[in-house]
Amino acid sequence: MLKQINSFFREHLALGATETPAEAKHRLQLAVGALLLEMTRVDGEVRPEQCARVEAAIREHFDLAGEETAALIRLAEAERDDATDYFQFTQLINEEYSAKQKEDIVELLWAVALADRELHRYEEHLVRKLAQLLHVPHSAFIAARYRAEGNE
Repeated sequence: MLKQINSFFREHLALGATETPAEAKHRLQLAVGALLLEMTRVDGEVRPEQCARVEAAIREHFDLAGEETAALIRLAEAERDDATDYFQFTQLINEEYSAKQKEDIVELLWAVALADRELHRYEEHLVRKLAQLLHVPHSAFIAARYRAEGNE
């Protein structure tokens, strides 16, 4: 899956000298969307509740158009290989997002993982791994889970 998304980024969203701020923002949103979509697949079962949560997050939090959301979802569904290279996405996010924005991403990841009311150990591992790559402190990681569970 990640190879297909990487290819999409290189072809359509590569950084360039002529990139506008809107294009850079859009590219970052797609990187976050790719991580959210990966969460739906990490336990080997793609559940409708999780897919719906990802779609809602992409549309509501990132304000992407329907065709952009659909394109990203199609890319994620097209290829599900075992690639574990999340660094390129998290590096991009780390360069551009504030600590609060990165904590919000972790909260969204928890929300997707918990959308089916079952937390698989692979889902928890992925959230933890991505939080570490995003340099989100453990206390914020736990607080994000607490908020995602609706226990604010």
